[in-house]
This record gives sequence, C-alpha cells and structure tokens, in this order.
Amino acid sequence: MRRLKIIEHISLDGVIQHSEDGNGFPYGGWNMPYRTPEGREAVMAAHPESFDLLLGRRTYELWSEYWPDAPSDPLADRLKAATKYVVTHRPESLKWGPFEGVGPDLVEGVRHIKAQEGPDLILSGSSTLTSTLLENGLADEVVLAVYPLLLGTGKRFFADGTPACSLGFVGTTATPSGVLLNTYNAIRHLDATFAHPGD
Repeated sequence: MRRLKIIEHISLDGVIQHSEDGNGFPYGGWNMPYRTPEGREAVMAAHPESFDLLLGRRTYELWSEYWPDAPSDPLADRLKAATKYVVTHRPESLKWGPFEGVGPDLVEGVRHIKAQEGPDLILSGSSTLTSTLLENGLADEVVLAVYPLLLGTGKRFFADGTPACSLGFVGTTATPSGVLLNTYNAIRHLDATFAHPGD
C-alpha cells in the first residue's frame, strides 16, 4: 500500500491559496518573503528520495508553467521525474509528464492508485482535494508549513462543512523566518462531544 502525504504552505488562518484564480485573491506569492535556505532544507526533508504526485488540475497547470524548465536541483529533479496523477476531466490535454488521470471518481481513483506498487504520493496545493482526501481517510501524513501571518481571504486547507477530525502530532521544525513545519499522522474523526484523548 502506497502512503499519501499532504504538504501545504499555510497561513495562521488556514489559507493555502498562493495565486490569483480569477476571483480577486490579492496576495499572490505571500510566502516568498519568508523563504530561507534553512526553510528550503526543511521542506526538502519532508519529501522522500522518490515520490509521485497527486494534483488538482489547476495546481498541475501552474506547476507545468515553471517546473519543466526549472534549473536542476534535488527537489526540481524529483518533481520532474514523478508521475503526476491529475484530477481532471480532460486527461488527453495534459502535457507535462509522466502523467495519468485519476479518473471520474476521486475517492475510488486515489484508493486504486494507493493500492498499486510504486513510490509514496505527495499532494501539495490542490485545495479542492484536501478535505475530500482527509474526510475519506486517504491521507496518511500531513505536513503544514505554517507562516506567521493572517490573510483573511483565500482558499483554505479545510472546506466549510468538513467533518471534525484530530491530527496526531509527530514533531515540528522552526525556520529563522518564523515558519513552523508541523508534521501530523493520520486523522481520527471526532464525535459531537469533542472528547480529548485520554478523557
């Protein structure tokens, strides 16, 4: 069984959107001022030596504008080599490979991919996918790079209406610019009492 890790760059108020999407998001590139060599190393450490990608169509399109021609470095080389499993209704229009379409049913498609032999999967960006994957127990690990700012608008890590859940804390790494890389294991759904572990 392949594992699925979600890695997201996120504001203190839960926003993971980084670029304009036609709806007037005003803070494109908000994480850029916080980037440091130490932070890059921490993000690199969150990625295994070999992995495949699970991407929504918009994230795939944004990444395909940059990464195919990006200078060679360990992360760029791994992203280029990874098979991109893309959630799209038009798999025939994909260009940046290697790639495969996930299929019309996201949950069953991801279950099928996870059951295959191959490297573990990484999902980044793709805010329309995170809630569904977590709600259906398809994510095994979550890494949140938490930035010390509030944005007040933009697509968030969890969509409204996502069932309550708990993440198991694994560890954290702080960068010089104040970004915290927090690692969590698989989720556990909570009932209406919101009982704390051990109660």
